[in-house]
Parts: sequence; structure tokens; C-alpha cells
Amino acid sequence: MTLQGEGADTFEEYVRERSVALQRFAYLVTRHPEDARDAVQDALIGLWPRFAEVRARGDVDAYVHRSIVNASVSRWRRTRRSTPVEAPEDLPQAAESGFEDEVADADAAWRLCETLGPDQRAAVVLRYWSGLTFAEIADVLGCAEATARSHVHRALTRLRTQLLEDPR
Repeated sequence: MTLQGEGADTFEEYVRERSVALQRFAYLVTRHPEDARDAVQDALIGLWPRFAEVRARGDVDAYVHRSIVNASVSRWRRTRRSTPVEAPEDLPQAAESGFEDEVADADAAWRLCETLGPDQRAAVVLRYWSGLTFAEIADVLGCAEATARSHVHRALTRLRTQLLEDPR
């Protein structure tokens, strides 16, 4: 898979081309807008002095994604903060029309994803939102491919279990 942003010749071009996508990725990993902005900013600060070297290796997005995931995991470990999720009975019931159903389903899916740990949530986002292979996920997370597969498998198992326990 060819990652986007690899054609940028300068750090400024890379930031201009990829900043919105990086913000979206960080938000999906952190599920908090301020934490996402901080993670992207920290990742770009770390990239700036190494941009030419990282670009020469051809893995700029992988480097930045890994930095964002690492920042998210580090922040979670420091604070052990978990995002409170409403009780399933408090979630809004599905609306009658199709569009509202889709929005409610997506919202419920993300509420479930919020219950995952940062490594599992990052692996699911990388797999199903970014479309990365398990080898690419392993590279971003800095782990073995088998561990990346395990993160995704365990996350999906946990999500399925939660849905079966309360299918509302």
C-alpha cells in the first residue's frame, strides 16, 4: 500500500497535504478532540527535524501514525483515564428514517469502540478506517504482526460480546 503524503518534498508541503487526515486519524484513536490535536502536534514536532530522513525511507505516514498512537497510549497510561460511556439503556433509540438509523448505528459503534484500550482501538481504526494490512498495522504500532492480529481479534471479540449481551 502506498501511503499518501510521500510525494511532499518539504515538511511544510507534507503538513499542508496531510494535516486534516492526521487530525481525523488521531481523533479516531483518542476519541477526544483536544487529545487528538495534541497528539498530531507532538507527532509533527517529532517529525520536523527528521523529515528528510523519514521521507527518504518512504514511510512518512507510518512514522506519524506510530507517533500518534504512541502519544495516545502514553497519555492513557499516565492518566489511566477512561472515557465514560452511557449505559446501553440510556442510548437514544434508533430513529424511523434510514439516515438517522445510520447515524445512530455509527454513534453506537463508536461508543462501543471507546470501551477498547488504546492499542486495540488503534488497531481497529488502522484496519477498518485506514485499510491497512496486519503487517502495516504492526509497523505503525511497533509490534509483531501476530500481536497486531491479536489486537484486532480481541477487540472484535469484545465488541461482539458487548453487542450480544445487550443488542439494543
